[in-house]
Amino acid sequence: MWFLAVLCVSCLLMGTQAQSSASFRRANAGNGRCQYSFTVDSPTEASCPSPGSSPEMEALKSRLGLLEALVARLVGGEAVSESSQGSGSQSGLQDAYNQLMGENAQLQREKQRLDRQVQDLQQRMEELRQEAERLRSRPCVQQPPPRVPQNDNSFRPGSGPALSHLVSSPGNTQGDTSSLRDPAWHFSNPEYQELTAVVTEVSAPNLEGPTDISGCGDLVWVEGPEVHRKADSIAGKYGVWMQDPEAKEPYGPEMVWRIDAVGSEVRQLFGYENMDQLSRGFPTKVLLLPESVESTGATMYKGSLYYQRRLSRTLIRYDLLSESIAARRDLPHAGFHGQFPYSWGGYTDIDLSVDENGLWAIYSTNKAKGAIVISQLDPHNLEVKGTWETKIRKTSVANAFMICGKLYTVASYTSPNTTVNYMYDTATSQSKTISVPFKNRYRYNSMVDYNPGQRKLYAWDNYYIVSYKVRLGKQE
Repeated sequence: MWFLAVLCVSCLLMGTQAQSSASFRRANAGNGRCQYSFTVDSPTEASCPSPGSSPEMEALKSRLGLLEALVARLVGGEAVSESSQGSGSQSGLQDAYNQLMGENAQLQREKQRLDRQVQDLQQRMEELRQEAERLRSRPCVQQPPPRVPQNDNSFRPGSGPALSHLVSSPGNTQGDTSSLRDPAWHFSNPEYQELTAVVTEVSAPNLEGPTDISGCGDLVWVEGPEVHRKADSIAGKYGVWMQDPEAKEPYGPEMVWRIDAVGSEVRQLFGYENMDQLSRGFPTKVLLLPESVESTGATMYKGSLYYQRRLSRTLIRYDLLSESIAARRDLPHAGFHGQFPYSWGGYTDIDLSVDENGLWAIYSTNKAKGAIVISQLDPHNLEVKGTWETKIRKTSVANAFMICGKLYTVASYTSPNTTVNYMYDTATSQSKTISVPFKNRYRYNSMVDYNPGQRKLYAWDNYYIVSYKVRLGKQE
């Protein structure tokens, strides 16, 4: 009791001294006793927490702790993500660097190849410059004018010696003295670099005269193309088709063969009973060749298909009767797979051809510096029987073919009105420029071959299978 009294007095004294900082309250305890309580302001709030606010404060602290943990986790994830992104960026930069180095190496190889071509062209230009100087310094041989009957004012082609379209007309006091020199022979013309043949006089072709002579002669006329069929799909944009001029059993001379040459694995050989079945698109025979064909240089001769194996200089003779490879041989030093193609491309480095004299290969070598090389082949074992080197670059012409042992080249594969512009005779090793009109009706001629049995040119012009009748002049 004394303790309670002292406590009450102290509280009263403190209340009188500082009413704003302390308070006293008395209440009935419910058990017959009085309960006294008082509150005093504390210097710090944390030293005397309020019982009613403590759960809320604890919940708030808990939520703040969770938020801090979440923020820490997010900050740590971003750091990991940034580190992973950094490593990914480094990997991407390394890949890009490696790709750039590879492209740089490829560009260096291409530059070296172009440098070699430039050196070859410079050497060729120097040779042509010297040849031009020699031709200009050589005096022109004057020929006497032809004798023409005074009562005949018309010109009959082939009736007498005609003036060459490559030389100037001799002086004539009674006629026109204008120059007949071919502009293609002027030394400043770019086409002159491929043409160094000896100037000769040629007779004008008789385009409206009697039918073609029998036997061999120079090509003087090519008829317009006759269409036999259009290919059905993109695989037939370019290809090769042929007939065997000396067919053997079980197939006759009317059998037509076709290879669609678009694709990385060209192995299907389609056979048609005749031209009518070809135009209808109904093959009677489909053969799967044991090795892939390279481009459009294949040909058919004496019961065998002759073609170049893909990605190699190997020639293959495929026997149609046994349906197996009968012979194979590498063509010595021949370029392949884009080294010396025709101007249209298509990996046409080796072109096999057949004429009245047998089987031929048209190609080029590094030694020939891109000029066309002709080799006659043994049709049985593919051995080289003879080789001739021309003076016209293979990449400058669109296509080539053989007639009577003579090489002929086509100037353009896209021009609708182009020419057969060059001839090389293997019998005399002489060459000359010619100008026989030739039409590319569909403007993408990827194959031209001669068939001596039909006396026609077979061609593949932008999906279209076509043929051309030809006319040969008298043997000079």
